[in-house]
Amino acid sequence: MPPLVSPLTSPRLGLATRLDLVEDGGDGTVVPVDYKKGHPNRDGRAWPSDRMQSLVQALLLREEGYAVEWAEIWYAETRQRVHIAVDDAAMQEITDTVARAWRVASDPVAPPPLRDSPKCARCSLVGICLPDELEALKTPPRQRRPLKRLMAPVLEGRPVYVTLQGATVGVRSDRLEVRSSGELQASYRLIDVSQVCVFGNVTVSAQGVRALLSRDIPVLWFSYGGWFSGMAEGLPGKNVDLRIAQFRASEEQQLEIARRMISGKIRNSRTMLRRNARAELGRVGDQLKELAIQARQADSPQQLLGIEGTAARLYFASFPAMVGKGSRVDVSDFQGNGRTRRPPKDPLNALLSFCYTLLVKDLTVTLSGIGFDPYYGMFHRPRFGRPALALDLAEEFRPLIAESVVLQVLNNGEVGPRDFRSRAGGCMLEASGRKAVLRAYERRLDQEITHPQFGYKASYRRVMDIQARVLGAVVLGELDEYTAMVTR
Repeated sequence: MPPLVSPLTSPRLGLATRLDLVEDGGDGTVVPVDYKKGHPNRDGRAWPSDRMQSLVQALLLREEGYAVEWAEIWYAETRQRVHIAVDDAAMQEITDTVARAWRVASDPVAPPPLRDSPKCARCSLVGICLPDELEALKTPPRQRRPLKRLMAPVLEGRPVYVTLQGATVGVRSDRLEVRSSGELQASYRLIDVSQVCVFGNVTVSAQGVRALLSRDIPVLWFSYGGWFSGMAEGLPGKNVDLRIAQFRASEEQQLEIARRMISGKIRNSRTMLRRNARAELGRVGDQLKELAIQARQADSPQQLLGIEGTAARLYFASFPAMVGKGSRVDVSDFQGNGRTRRPPKDPLNALLSFCYTLLVKDLTVTLSGIGFDPYYGMFHRPRFGRPALALDLAEEFRPLIAESVVLQVLNNGEVGPRDFRSRAGGCMLEASGRKAVLRAYERRLDQEITHPQFGYKASYRRVMDIQARVLGAVVLGELDEYTAMVTR
């Protein structure tokens, strides 16, 4: 009998298994025994997945020349062994199952999610698969039913923003530490950190970068004024099929996705004005409604870009009407300047630019984590150093998150004239102003809303992740069309 080596592998079948125990079954046979922490099913039999695992072990043992007539599973909770027959019918069953599994794995289109399956509720991957969400998007809106809240819990980690100039960020004893002149300024458990954002002249130690990347915590660098400069992350996402599909997307598919994104943005902008404007807007609402319809019918990216630009001019011309009289910041300059950037010329433009940067930063991290290349977009053309896909997805979230934060900090008096500084024809936020905006921005991301398509409550942080995964399902062919995030 050949010597037994674990793990066992079979290049012919494309399988590998690790054995917990192999016993002598007598008459030259062996018995693989697998240990499970749980219990058998109500009939005292092995669960189907456990049985298949034992049959794989038996199959590979037979491949190695061992005689196997049965296998056993030890369930620790009930302290009993369950017998698994290993006969010709069982071997044919596991061989056919493996062949079907390899056909599914080799198919570039993923199988459809399960429908109303009790397996989904306890599955740790339900927040990635989104079975109910994808099924709902395939159903006409009037026929959709409210979804069960099946999503996996969101990780509790939150971004850490370091704005103290000259500070040093490092990791010690599984804690992220921020020091200035050797003095400890702040300390966070690594398990509570989702990303580290550093502004200006802040140093991140080499040991700290290694520790953060080993935990899939990205480090993001910003200029002192808040311009997103770049990021460091661990190895690329493993979803290579998604990136292949992203790069292979036809121009027609890209245009259709872009149409829906821009139409969603215009509709959200119109909703913002209707909810918050403190003055009569005249025909602006009707014009935005018409432009949202035109965006869905655009014949080319150039035409869509023109529609988006027209809508933006109408929207920003009315934007100061959403700022209350109690605001401590004078927004009259915005009416004369309009939307300006690089550099922004007045406080309102400075706030908008900073919040857009934060939004694009988070979407870049989200898309990268899912497996997209955030630099190859559908609407924004690829350009060196520009996260085009993150800018695409940001369109529908600009009114919902970034512009909403701007209105909050202005109307709540969270920023004032002293939080801005003008220099060389531009306006920028001071450190105090950035801190106030960062607090408001994180507060907005944590706010829960009722999802307009799915009917359950989710934070904006989670909604961005859902939209990125819906986009991935469209690119992979699991959904026929993209549905933008539009509030009612």
